[in-house]
Amino acid sequence: MHRFFIPPEWIDQDNVFIKGRQAHQIVDVLRMREGDSITVLDNTGWEYEVELERLTRGEVEGVVRGKSLAATEPGTKLTLYQALLKADKFEFVLQKCTELGVVGFVPLLCERCVPLSGMSDRKLGRWQRIIAEAAEQSRRGKLPFLKPALSFEQASQSATGPSLLAWEGERSSGLHETLRGLKAKGLSSLNLFIGPEGGFSPSELEFARGHGITPVTLGQRVLRAETAGLVAASAILYEYGDLDLSD
Repeated sequence: MHRFFIPPEWIDQDNVFIKGRQAHQIVDVLRMREGDSITVLDNTGWEYEVELERLTRGEVEGVVRGKSLAATEPGTKLTLYQALLKADKFEFVLQKCTELGVVGFVPLLCERCVPLSGMSDRKLGRWQRIIAEAAEQSRRGKLPFLKPALSFEQASQSATGPSLLAWEGERSSGLHETLRGLKAKGLSSLNLFIGPEGGFSPSELEFARGHGITPVTLGQRVLRAETAGLVAASAILYEYGDLDLSD
């Protein structure tokens, strides 16, 4: 069944009114008809089975036939602090890590980031659409949050809870043993810092250490900036059991 995230105010008791991108998708792309069913989500953890009753080019109306709590959200709350990359690479990270189960994204402005043409509302809107479409496709129960871009220093100072930084130069702390230590303490909300194409600078590394962020290695091979976050997030969610069948 096709899934769509919609604003909560579009649900009025048992009636649902869908507009914009989602209405276009239902009417013009999927060519759905009266009597067809979809699942809508209000980003609070609830999902609604909706029977379509009226479809026009600009709006779709339906009635709620069932309601249940989404069971697809990971128990591990992993926030990805990803350095800004070239546009298509950063969007790839947003899409794939949403599918995987990351709960939020914080874009980082680092010393070695490729210069970008500003963080416009249009760009943020595009990123939010990419996240929403990936969340719908992968059957997520909630949308990952997307924060405004922060400097590396701002992010290091504001991150709360255990924070790991993937660094190719680390020689003593591996991801696996670090995660086992965090699990033993019952900690399941984590932050993961991933650098840009040129990597983190020495001064950024020392600044991170000074704010309690733990550098970890992802192994002997050097991963691309757009690959490292996906690999590390996969390993973290696997270690915490979020890639297994639910109990």
